[in-house]
This record gives sequence, C-alpha cells and structure tokens, in this order.
Amino acid sequence: MTINVIIADDNAFVREGLKIILTSFQEFEVLAAVHNGEEAVAYCNQHSVDVALLDIQMPVMSGVEAAKRITESTQTKSLILTTFDDEAIIVDAIKNGAKGYLLKNNDPERIRDAIIAVYNGHNVLQETVFEKLKTGWVPEKNVNEIQESKIDRSLFTNRELDIMSLISKGLSNREISKELFLSEGTVANHITSILGKTALDHRTQIAIYYLTGKGR
Repeated sequence: MTINVIIADDNAFVREGLKIILTSFQEFEVLAAVHNGEEAVAYCNQHSVDVALLDIQMPVMSGVEAAKRITESTQTKSLILTTFDDEAIIVDAIKNGAKGYLLKNNDPERIRDAIIAVYNGHNVLQETVFEKLKTGWVPEKNVNEIQESKIDRSLFTNRELDIMSLISKGLSNREISKELFLSEGTVANHITSILGKTALDHRTQIAIYYLTGKGR
C-alpha cells in the first residue's frame, strides 16, 4: 500500500520537516509540498492525490477553503494539521469536508496513523480537540445538558439519539454495537439514516452536530 500525500503549509521549516518525516514511512509517497491552499487545490485537481495535509492559516487561501474546494472537485481526502484548536475553526473545517483535525505537536507515528485512517475512510478528531468542542461552546453547562438542548430531538428515533450520543463520546461502530446490543450492520444503517436526516457527510460531523446543534 502506497498512499499519495501532499503537504500544504506556508512555513518552509514545517513543510520540509513533514516531508522528511513522511518520506521515512514506507506507506507514503509525498508528491508535493506547496505553500498555500490555492496551490493544494490546483495540485489535487491535476494529480491523483489520496490525502492532502492542510495547515489552517495560509496566504492566498486557507486550509478550510482548500478542504472545501478539494472535496467538491476531487476524490482527495483532506486532513487538517495545524496549531489552532479554536472550536469555531474546527467546526468550520469539518463542515467544509475535512476528514480529520490533528494538532502539529503530535508524534510522527500519530500523524502517520491519522493519515492512514483518513485514507481508509475513517474520520480523525484528536481527543484534545474533541474535548475542546465539548467544553468550548457552552462551558458552564454540563455536557448532557448541551446534548439535550442543542438539537431537534423530534427528528430522530430514540435509537438514533442513543447512537448519536455514543458517537459524540468517540465510540466506534463496534463499540456502539456492544453498548447497545446491536449488530454493527444495524448501527451502520442507523448512522446512514442520521446522515440522511441531517444532510451531513460523516460521523465526525454527527458528533459536532449533536454537541453543538450546528450542522451545515
């Protein structure tokens, strides 16, 4: 398995450092290291790229806008790799198509695992980022109170609400199936129903929607 990756970061030191790190792993081929989001979009439109690593703040075009355009026009999956953990930016990135949100202070192995997970169709949201979402929107309220008050519960069945709650706690489909005594296929079917009702694209967006009430 070789995963074709590009890196978009306006900091040359970070950009080249990431290139060296990723090249040291046999799973990756770094096709390009570009300076901004616009260059990342152009490259993905012209080449077969599996995963685009995008910084948030870049000149000409941000990582969030780049993720949106890459998602709209290519099959490339976007993974945000940044120093910013502001909850509004996180939500904006996920809403605009990013499949993961990771901070740069992670070990190289954690970054490698995140790229592989995104490539394989999973969504990655770092635990500290996830906790930021849960506490950042209404910090003085209990998380359960936020969950009760932020979404229109009438749209969903009780089972769907149970599954959304467990997704928001970071549980996988397998873990949810064990928790609720359901098959993984049944859990997947409920998630498909939830995505259809909310017009969301994936489970990370479900978690954010459930915690904040903010969809697309």
